[in-house]
Amino acid sequence: MFKTTVRLLMITAALSAVAACNREKADAQADSPPATGAVVPGKPADAAAPMDFSQKTEFATVALTLPEAVKAQPDLHARLYSDEVRKLRQYVEGAQSDRTEAGGEDLPGYEKTITITTALETGRLLSLKRTDFDFSGGAHPNTLLSSVLWDKALKQQLTPLRLFRAGADLSSLDNALCSAINAAKRVRAPESASVIIGGKDLACPLAVDTPFVLAAGDIGGKAGGLVFLIGAYQVGPYAEGAYEIAIPQSAFRSLLAPAYAEEFGGAPLKVGDVTPG
Repeated sequence: MFKTTVRLLMITAALSAVAACNREKADAQADSPPATGAVVPGKPADAAAPMDFSQKTEFATVALTLPEAVKAQPDLHARLYSDEVRKLRQYVEGAQSDRTEAGGEDLPGYEKTITITTALETGRLLSLKRTDFDFSGGAHPNTLLSSVLWDKALKQQLTPLRLFRAGADLSSLDNALCSAINAAKRVRAPESASVIIGGKDLACPLAVDTPFVLAAGDIGGKAGGLVFLIGAYQVGPYAEGAYEIAIPQSAFRSLLAPAYAEEFGGAPLKVGDVTPG
């Protein structure tokens, strides 16, 4: 009986020691900083992944820059950083593969720079512009423009259609965009042919198929319209360049989904061609 009691006391002491050790480990983990790139619920983005990334090899030079505004949106930040860094690493691997296939040919190093900037932030929406500069050999580099529209309340990225009422007829917005494109072309390249919706070679893009960002307006915290990002080659020759076309919210306000109508108001600071000089 005495031996059994002693054995039970020894087992209890051992279990208590293990439990204390586990508590110490848990406390140490709670106090230690998260690993780089980890997402910590409730903490701002700068407590997780960094805001930029760069890598330089003999095959390629790549870089990423994120805007300060995403620090307040950790879900968006984590997604952007992870996706963009993965793409850049794949780009470096592709550059190395191209160099290997070329054998002894002396090829220039590739270059890709992705810069994401804040276009506008309203009470509910965060609009980002993504500029992708890419030189992979050839006669000239290419710059591709795209965008991200983030619903801060839902913590979701919105597709273009989500901004508008379900089933809304967007043909009036398509026509307004096409008219503004042709007006900009007449100023920039008078000899360039006009484009139409549904054109055979070059055509006016449809609004929902074109990346856009929110346009700053004359009312603080409201979007005065949309700026559509149209790449080189899309509506004219490469030499004509890319276009950024601002359409006022008054041209499409009746088409907006009720959840987002209050994010718009006033007028853009400028309409038509707002391509940076």
